[in-house]
Amino acid sequence: MTQLNTPYPATAYLTGFLAQHAPEHAVAQADPALELFLRIFSREGLEAIADELRERLADADEAPPPSIAHFLERATDYVATIDAVVGFLQGRDPALAMRITTRAFLPEGPRFAAIGQGPGLDWAFGRLGVADRGKHLASLYIDDLADVIKDGIQPHFELARYGEQLAASAPSFDALADELEGDTTIVDGTLDQIARELCDEHRPELVGLTVPFPGNVYGALRIARAIKQHAPATRIVLGGGYVNTELRELADPRVFDYVDFITLDDGERPLLALLDHLRDASAPLFRTFVRRGGRVELATSPLHDIPLREAGTPTYKGLPLDRYLSLFEMLNPMHRLWADGRWNKLTIAHGCYWKKCTFCDVTLDYIARYDPIAADVLVDRIVALVEETGQTGFHFVDEAAPPSGLRALAERLIARGVTITWWGNIRFEKTFTPELARLLARSGCIAVSGGLEVASDRLLQLINKGVTVEQVARVTRAFADAGILVHAYLMYGFPSETVQETIDSLERVRQLFEAGCVQSAFWHRFAATEHSPIGKQPELYGIRVRREPSTFARNDLAFFDPVGADHDALGEGLRKALYNFMHGVGFSDDVRGWFPRKLKVPATTVASDLIRGALSSDTGGSSTSSRTGSTGVTAPRNTRSPRSRRARGR
Repeated sequence: MTQLNTPYPATAYLTGFLAQHAPEHAVAQADPALELFLRIFSREGLEAIADELRERLADADEAPPPSIAHFLERATDYVATIDAVVGFLQGRDPALAMRITTRAFLPEGPRFAAIGQGPGLDWAFGRLGVADRGKHLASLYIDDLADVIKDGIQPHFELARYGEQLAASAPSFDALADELEGDTTIVDGTLDQIARELCDEHRPELVGLTVPFPGNVYGALRIARAIKQHAPATRIVLGGGYVNTELRELADPRVFDYVDFITLDDGERPLLALLDHLRDASAPLFRTFVRRGGRVELATSPLHDIPLREAGTPTYKGLPLDRYLSLFEMLNPMHRLWADGRWNKLTIAHGCYWKKCTFCDVTLDYIARYDPIAADVLVDRIVALVEETGQTGFHFVDEAAPPSGLRALAERLIARGVTITWWGNIRFEKTFTPELARLLARSGCIAVSGGLEVASDRLLQLINKGVTVEQVARVTRAFADAGILVHAYLMYGFPSETVQETIDSLERVRQLFEAGCVQSAFWHRFAATEHSPIGKQPELYGIRVRREPSTFARNDLAFFDPVGADHDALGEGLRKALYNFMHGVGFSDDVRGWFPRKLKVPATTVASDLIRGALSSDTGGSSTSSRTGSTGVTAPRNTRSPRSRRARGR
């Protein structure tokens, strides 16, 4: 499970590539995760869930949690409304928004409680925002049902991170193996059936499974297990971002009870080599794990990766684009772009042109190998995808889209009269002038995201980010003035960061929101990773890393920071403050007020006019009036950030 509104791009990239470079093979793609959702979140699926829960509760001594109690109390209403709600979220029945917004149509469970704690739906949507209001309420309804499944049927179930804790940086394969071979739940059994049906429909010789995140591993191996049992002769290859970052030291041969091959980094060349190898066993593999003699071996050869210009145009052929759902769970504009609407995916340049940030996986191929393509080639691919899908929305999935590439793309889109709507990730560097921001907006850019990270010049220098807070203020304001939404990725708990620096970072973020530079943001807890400069040389950053023996996954590293700041205790206050700033609330409040008094956080040392001064010193800058005053609203639980689920290779 990744997201429900649009296909994950890896299969589209690889299907398009193989159609061009291996035309002798018939290639098909499918999305079992979407199919799993649609079968569970249906009249028949909810009836089965309700029956299972009633049976379990009959033998239970304790009262059920609120999610399950409410569901069973209103089970008839859920069963009666689920198909209509899913159809509405698929865009098939927009008129249903009128009924949903009466607040009398849907059975409203625990997830709806946050509505009463905030500024209210009228504030968020006005009197006429019926469609968006309905989509938000329907999304909360779906989240309530997901909670029911997690609390009562399958503890690992999530809409976006299914079984994530089983796989994330797991040194042993034991937990996954136990779960895969344990009792089969309704959810598991449904996924098994989908895998068998796909196998019967396509009768594949080779199945490729993309695993971009830890929350995809359990489902992928579940599919592989079902195929192995149903069609033992079928060969299975695993790849994707999770493999590329976490399985580079794989040594446990049990993984190959489920799959036959595991490829590292971009999949184009390894797949071509694998197809040759399956036809002729003497043909060499490329960056591919195999099991030989009961041991895991990495087989490779002196081949080279496919340049981006030769990778071909992605294709969504075979995927049911009209069945994806647009969700609107969070009143966060960037989260909405991530979860709402169908986006064609393309890459402007492989890798990162900067590749210096000390917290980033700069030693791995998906960052280290920078490979841009010509703007006209990219526009040709854009035109082809619009013709294929009928949709003009594009998400450029670069690690950091290069300014020169974006300028060239914008100029060619305008010159060729190609109308699209697009967004992507960038670095907030000074090359993004007001003039360039206006050009990007004219070409269809509606939003950009980028890393402000720790919002402290000392720490930004330690990160080797190549920007300062004042520079970020001017760049983000240039985008905002051009009508482009700006989302900032924020980080806390970086090595040597003090509580004072965290509070000062929050104050700078407050000023950025107040000045209209940033409209959306998300705090991430810093994690030291195996393939970053910090993970490679922790002593340079004053920390000690603890590496546990691992035969399976390794990525996040436990570490000791002698500074000793309790950043975990600050997390909730940081998130609450940010949620309020995004709603224009609390700008006049002391930032200490977002934290419990028992924490005794220090007062900020940042000048109250820091960002205003940075903007006034720039000819293109100006400040906006602030919206102030409130005791604040509580941030909803289970907030998810686009960056926390970004792709890490194909």
